[in-house]
Amino acid sequence: MEQRASVPRQPGLSDLLSHLVSEARYLVADFAELAVLDARRSAITLAWLLGSVLVASVLVATAWMGGVAALIVWAFAEGVSWQLAIALAALLNLAGAGAVVWWMRHLLEEMPFTALLRQLKGEDPPAPAKEKT
Repeated sequence: MEQRASVPRQPGLSDLLSHLVSEARYLVADFAELAVLDARRSAITLAWLLGSVLVASVLVATAWMGGVAALIVWAFAEGVSWQLAIALAALLNLAGAGAVVWWMRHLLEEMPFTALLRQLKGEDPPAPAKEKT
């Protein structure tokens, strides 16, 4: 018998389209896996950041309380009554709370997602506020 050298068949259009769809599916799967891994890493980083903020805020609060207690003891040593020293410490705390509330008020001037909602509604952005000079 005579052996013929087999000539490789040229891929047809259906083969090329099948290969294109297969590669596109793998590409989408790879991007989806990358997005999931990146989201997981971001979530873990966010958890560490929130935990660190919590620890730092507890340390700042205890330092504040220690400072207020030191001021009370110092005021009492200077001859101020305990009642007045504690009242002054309470007023100091209220003043600090008022400063934080004043700062928070400026954070709420523009609600979240206003720019996105304006864009979706097709509204023009507001005119920039003029600075006081």
